[in-house]
Amino acid sequence: MLVLWWEKFKMGNIDILKRLYHSYTKKYLKNILISVFFTILLAASTSSVAYLLDPAIKQLFIEQKQSLIFVIPGLIVIAFAVKGGSLYIAKVIMIRVAEEVRKDIQVDVFSSIIKADTKLVDNKHSGKFITNITNDVSMITNLVSTAILNLFKDSLTLVGLLAVMFYQNWKLSLIAIIMIPLASVAARTLGKRIGKVTTQQMQKAGTLTSYLIEIFKNHKLMKIFQKEEYEKKRANEYINDLKETSKKINEVFVRASPIMEFLTGIMIAFLIFISAKLVANNELEVSNFFSFLAAMMLSYQPVRSLATLNISVQQGLSGAKRVLPIIDDVPEIREKKESKELIIEEGQINFEKVKFEYYKDQKGILNSINLEIPGKKMTALVGHSGAGKSTVLNLIPRFYNANDGDIKIDNQSIYDSKIYSLRKNISLVSQDTTLFDDTIKNNISYANPNATVQEIEEAAKYSFADEFINKLPKKYETLIGENGVKLSGGEKQRLSIARAILKKSPIILLDEATSSLDAETENKIQNAISFLTKGRTTLVIAHRLSTILNSDKIYVIDKGSVIGEGKHDELLETSSVYKNFYEKQIKKQ
Repeated sequence: MLVLWWEKFKMGNIDILKRLYHSYTKKYLKNILISVFFTILLAASTSSVAYLLDPAIKQLFIEQKQSLIFVIPGLIVIAFAVKGGSLYIAKVIMIRVAEEVRKDIQVDVFSSIIKADTKLVDNKHSGKFITNITNDVSMITNLVSTAILNLFKDSLTLVGLLAVMFYQNWKLSLIAIIMIPLASVAARTLGKRIGKVTTQQMQKAGTLTSYLIEIFKNHKLMKIFQKEEYEKKRANEYINDLKETSKKINEVFVRASPIMEFLTGIMIAFLIFISAKLVANNELEVSNFFSFLAAMMLSYQPVRSLATLNISVQQGLSGAKRVLPIIDDVPEIREKKESKELIIEEGQINFEKVKFEYYKDQKGILNSINLEIPGKKMTALVGHSGAGKSTVLNLIPRFYNANDGDIKIDNQSIYDSKIYSLRKNISLVSQDTTLFDDTIKNNISYANPNATVQEIEEAAKYSFADEFINKLPKKYETLIGENGVKLSGGEKQRLSIARAILKKSPIILLDEATSSLDAETENKIQNAISFLTKGRTTLVIAHRLSTILNSDKIYVIDKGSVIGEGKHDELLETSSVYKNFYEKQIKKQ
């Protein structure tokens, strides 16, 4: 959806600059104008330095007026002091503006990502999102800060120095300004090149970040399969690709220097030749020439900076073209204007002719299924992998929208209900336990940040997590590492159940929560689940039929359709698929 949006409403460079201004820099316009004021002082002081060389040479060296021996040097000192102070203040102001803009954009990108459809997040590696938030936003920030500051600073300084040059000799000045359009042509060519290479660099940086995340997550797998050398080669390829594109960018950057040096050399040599002629014909005084030459030499830096300004602009635009589509993405999962609060009484869930497919032209994952999940009771879904069981669970909290049909809770369509009120009434415990690199206490209280210590400890007790928590040196303040790496699978699962208990939601979704556990741990998890689901609407997926034999209702799902329903004993008689599952799992034990 993100790509389709960008292709349909593709922005031009001017549109992107307008968008960045109205959305992010306009609110800091006052500070930017203050910075511009100090760049005016900077331009004036820089120009005055060049101008003061005229009276310095004429009055102090040629006419040797001792009355001015302190005055002119003093004015030069003041001019440099004003120049340095103005530059410092202008830069500090723009740095602060840039960091505010960086924060605003990063917050917007992050907010858009966490509100984005699950489908969008699933289809893009997390490493590329990280690159968007860090590298791409940094380029936009550089556009807003360095580019804007240099535009005003160097443009105003150049105007001031040109004024000094024209004041000293208009003929020489006309010759000197020929360099400006030549530099602009060179800069425009380099800018186009840098924009293309920057896009390549960010893509390769995203790929490298994604690869590194995969390696850090799967380092045990890499070691057990002895793939260290293989991964070194892969890493070398990714890093080398990034190096090559970074090298191209830096080469394009420095390419501007020899071009500008060559143009400047030609210009100075030609001006000295013309000046010598003018002095010989008494059309130009030596003091005027040195003042002019100083102004022209000082103008080299702003001309060079303005010539490379297009490069920073192209980099910022390149970053914006990747960031703005994320910010502007409109999720498919959103509320209607007339959405109402979902009121749960019994918690009965009904699927009414629900169809679903993840992508267009894909074979239906769910084929017009009807389910009746009774309130405050346990319902189980049984079927082969890929039958559509997890999809059923994912549709209830609206991680995805059904393509057709309706899902109702207590006769209220979830599509007419506020998403917040829907999800606050649902807890999810899955086999892929997700934990944060934080304390045990904070991981449990994630379900309810306002929970008291007593409530957290009770949730841990009922989930049997307190058994291992109290054995830890720091107990509830123990840091568990990235995704709970310091805990066993059963311990992580019990924390996940404790979190669900603390939420106290009336609807519980269990996605194979007891898979891959030993018998003793599974027994503890089952007891914890029994407490969690007591008196609550529960929908459970389990490959182990032993965990759902006592369910109030069991649905058999196959290839996106319901092919059987009833209690355990009934399905043994009516469903060959269920009977096959049972015979393979129970009778072999």
